[in-house]
Amino acid sequence: MSIPHRKKPSATPPKKAKATPQRQGRGWLGLPKWAWITVALASVATISAGTGALLAVSMNSQPLLQSQLSPEEAAIFSEGDPMLSTSSLRLPRLTRPVNILVLGVKVLTSDLDEPVPGAENLGYHALVNSFEGLSDTMLLLRFNPRTGQMVVMSVPRDTRALVNGNLTKINEANREGGPALTAESISELLGGIAIDRYVRINVQGVEKLLDALGGVTVNVPKDMKYQDDSQHLYINLKAGRQKLDGNQAMQFLRFRYDENGDIGRVQRQQTMMRAVIEQTLNPATISRLPKILSVIQSHVDTNLSVEELVALVGYGSQTNRSDVQMLMLPGNFSSPDDYELSYWLPNYAMIDTMVEQYFGLESSEVMEATSPSYLQVVIEDSTGDDVAIQSLVDSLYDSGYPNVIVGEDLNEVLSETRIVAQRGDRASAAMLQQFLGVGEVRVESTGNLDSDITIQLGEDWLDAHGANL
Repeated sequence: MSIPHRKKPSATPPKKAKATPQRQGRGWLGLPKWAWITVALASVATISAGTGALLAVSMNSQPLLQSQLSPEEAAIFSEGDPMLSTSSLRLPRLTRPVNILVLGVKVLTSDLDEPVPGAENLGYHALVNSFEGLSDTMLLLRFNPRTGQMVVMSVPRDTRALVNGNLTKINEANREGGPALTAESISELLGGIAIDRYVRINVQGVEKLLDALGGVTVNVPKDMKYQDDSQHLYINLKAGRQKLDGNQAMQFLRFRYDENGDIGRVQRQQTMMRAVIEQTLNPATISRLPKILSVIQSHVDTNLSVEELVALVGYGSQTNRSDVQMLMLPGNFSSPDDYELSYWLPNYAMIDTMVEQYFGLESSEVMEATSPSYLQVVIEDSTGDDVAIQSLVDSLYDSGYPNVIVGEDLNEVLSETRIVAQRGDRASAAMLQQFLGVGEVRVESTGNLDSDITIQLGEDWLDAHGANL
């Protein structure tokens, strides 16, 4: 069976997005990203070369490799030009753009062919320290020393893709063929881009890792309550900004009843990832290094070498927040009338455009902004000022933005407006930011799913325009 024909991006402006259908919760797991580990250690590398040496000697020459790849599987990961520049007087540094595949895996006792001793007496499906199950989280990270950027593309686990000759959900790839088959499937999905290395982390290490990082402060957008006795999964979080420990953070990521299904889970992943990035870039992280190393040595499988790991840590320490860009694989929900299973159907034309902009050899080039008349703009308010919202809608309409709607209010007050490039269109978001005269541009997928640009309105808009309202 062949993969669906990939069409070239069309010059025709995109049609207005349709309303997102209601999705049923399916109880999948959201896992933290390898970028979290990189960022958590990043401040360590900036303190001294001696600290980098400490990181290196704390591991073996292959510190985290917990599975063996055949020669054919190993060949799937690009060798290409050397990744690093090494010197006895300085830490290893990246010399070219590098693509890292990150997989988050959840394995239960019931998933294994061989019984786990004692599991039959537990009375529930317990988590197992294994990497051989479905990948609940799939990310492609690009570290690009030519642009100073770090790009994170989330691939929804329900994405319909070619896996070992069959069209199925892409999260099947890890269970069928491990990281090599997953890398092959995702590379094909993205038009053949090279994948240099992989990282797998299992669920048992996630909670410990977050605790080792000291927890994370995030805004919980709504009350989250769910109970699954078969897995001993108990979720009970109240809405609002709060500091979550490892267990609570896992509840935030594993919450199953979301109207956006797998895509809502991806949005929560990106929200927490952004929070961890912002909160762990400080020297205090050095005191947590032993715990962090202990966790990742026990619960991470990767073909990164020590030198490559240190180079990624060093790169992460130099990356500005605005240069961390989080994308989601473009696509749409499938219709229940068309498929027995629920899929995220890839939009190949939009994928090609996104890959060219963020993963291409010349990805530093700035793409042209889309005409305002073709942009779908959604306003999410945090100010509670209806007059200010209507004034913004009118101003946008008068300035050539005809497709503006007001979405749901945010449950926290923002001091600074966020202009979210929901589909990765940074140029159009930057143009809109110049029009507003306030706020910051964020390339991430945490806005309204039907928007091209989401304006999360903050108090700076009131401060700048209050006299004219």
